[in-house]
Amino acid sequence: MNRFFSFISQLLQTQESDGVLLLWAKDILGALLILALFWVLSQLVVMMLNKWGRRLARFTSTDLDDRLLQRITPHVSRLMIMLGLYLAIRSLPLHEKLVVVVSGLLFILLVIIVFNLLYHALDELLKWYVAGQQEASNATMSRQMLPVAEKIASLFLMATALLIIFKHFNYDIFSLVTALGIGSLAIGMAAKDTLAHMISGFTLMLDRPFQIGDRIKLANGQVGDVVDIGLRSTKIQGLDTTVMIIPNSDLCNSALINMVRPTMVTQGRIAVGVGYGSDMEHVKAVLLAIAEENGEVVAEPPPLALFTSFGDSSLNMLLLFWVGDPTRIALVTDQLNCAILRRFSEERIEIPFPKRTVIMEKEQALCPTE
Repeated sequence: MNRFFSFISQLLQTQESDGVLLLWAKDILGALLILALFWVLSQLVVMMLNKWGRRLARFTSTDLDDRLLQRITPHVSRLMIMLGLYLAIRSLPLHEKLVVVVSGLLFILLVIIVFNLLYHALDELLKWYVAGQQEASNATMSRQMLPVAEKIASLFLMATALLIIFKHFNYDIFSLVTALGIGSLAIGMAAKDTLAHMISGFTLMLDRPFQIGDRIKLANGQVGDVVDIGLRSTKIQGLDTTVMIIPNSDLCNSALINMVRPTMVTQGRIAVGVGYGSDMEHVKAVLLAIAEENGEVVAEPPPLALFTSFGDSSLNMLLLFWVGDPTRIALVTDQLNCAILRRFSEERIEIPFPKRTVIMEKEQALCPTE
């Protein structure tokens, strides 16, 4: 071992008079020592992050630091090794053009590793934030915002990395930005409708007039459940299981009714007519009893039986009830209609229907007189 260190010491003290090969050996050895030093440093940093970083993370009330350590530790090790390789190459007495090419490639790899590390850290921050928002508000829209935010973050980091690389190689960044601006303007003019839909998609995700799973009523009267909210369009499944794909700009520019907000409780209505001469208090009691006996009708708010108007042939009643699951409103309405028909028959409550009486008068025949 002493002989090895003695050889290394003599090699590092080599001068030009000792020969070209020894000088090259000295430079290569110096580069290898730099690379080995940074490899050792990378292992030390990883060990410290895994040991001390995780110990410190245990004292925090959030798991964000644990997740960040898990995501960025491998990239920190690669960054240290790549930095050592970059410095080792720069220390070698290579041809100037070769040094420029190799160091340029290594610089690009360094930038990629750094921004990859930043992307993973930012991605973990976004996931942590979205998870916190969902726990706080039980909102499912935050999950829809995550892919969009990830794409925006990746595009921003990619653009920044490209600008840094171009700047390193002495490219005119301002000319590039100007060209990109003109190109973006041309693309924007050609795809203005698509951009309008995408901007509307961002508006829907931020404003949250509805969420996935909500039942909404469109301006044209169609009712359906929101199954997906994309950047360009929203998918709504109708009551007949068909899926409507509606551009986001149309949804932003029209009036909508969210049938499950602010709560999931949805109102149902049943109109029925009873005969003139019926006991209205008895009719109301029967209607309320029918609604209360149905297990899917909620107790709060309680059902209401209202006498709404005088019809041509009936006294018009309206039964209001509320259901906890908006997708069950049609089935509950069917159950209540059947129960009303059966109970009215048992209680001898008449359900009149319009009648028309046609009286035809006979014309007397005119007989000639003799």
